[in-house]
Amino acid sequence: MSDLEELGFIEKTHTSSGRVPSEKGYRYYVDHLLSPQLLTNEDISTVKSLFAERVVELEEIVQKSAQILSDLTSLTSIVLGPKAVTNKLKQLQILPLTEESAVAIIVTDTGHVQHRTITLPTGIGASDIEKMVNILNDKLVGVRITELHDKMYKEVALLLKNHIRGYKETMTILSDTLKLNTSGKMVIGGKTNMFAQPEFHNIDKIRDLFTIIEHEKEFSQLLTSSESGIHVKIGRENEVNEMADCSLITATYSFGEEQIGTIALLGPTRMEYARAISLMTLLSSDMSRLLTNLYKQ
Repeated sequence: MSDLEELGFIEKTHTSSGRVPSEKGYRYYVDHLLSPQLLTNEDISTVKSLFAERVVELEEIVQKSAQILSDLTSLTSIVLGPKAVTNKLKQLQILPLTEESAVAIIVTDTGHVQHRTITLPTGIGASDIEKMVNILNDKLVGVRITELHDKMYKEVALLLKNHIRGYKETMTILSDTLKLNTSGKMVIGGKTNMFAQPEFHNIDKIRDLFTIIEHEKEFSQLLTSSESGIHVKIGRENEVNEMADCSLITATYSFGEEQIGTIALLGPTRMEYARAISLMTLLSSDMSRLLTNLYKQ
């Protein structure tokens, strides 16, 4: 025991406490000693149940994945939906609501679905909408989301001018409609699980940690990785003071060969790494398979 303490693998955190693994000890365990934990049939069935359902929207998959992961680990889970920057338009629908309004439904190749309520130009009827949708799908399907605006004015504008009444107003409305939000949505599951951890009974500490998580743009940068697979950051490896008592495990999920999002677990450094990693491996693999099958061309 004293040898382990001398080597820095265990430490005495308080004068009266016993010895516990240090960050160095946990790192050595994760890198050299950890073996994948066999999941129970119940665990596997719970994860598989998500993908057995008829889930067709990416947002729903992300939401349910975060909840399942937090339920199975009693930790806080974070799932980053994919950024739409590299996404391509798969389908556009415009459905009339009234004589003056309609809803535009925009679907990308990776399952992003965005709904926009639009005001119809005066004189636009059902036949005009049908022509417009046919033109847009013919010219814009397969085009990157970030390139839709330019493509509209270079290839779609003249066709609309020749076939649609109220061309100029229609172009303005469509141009605004196709300015899509390209940021990936972050979903958090089991946020209150942190309160059950002894490390976070200090109200100031948990408040500071939640503040970090709620800064979505900055926090999401801690989760993203250019490399596939499982990554584990322990304590101060997170490079954020508020996460010095936390471990962060991340895994990517893919659409085909392209990495599009991240799954993460946040908890105390003494978390059950083997179980957490096994669950994340299963979930990320099944998510990738489902997304690829649902949204492939």
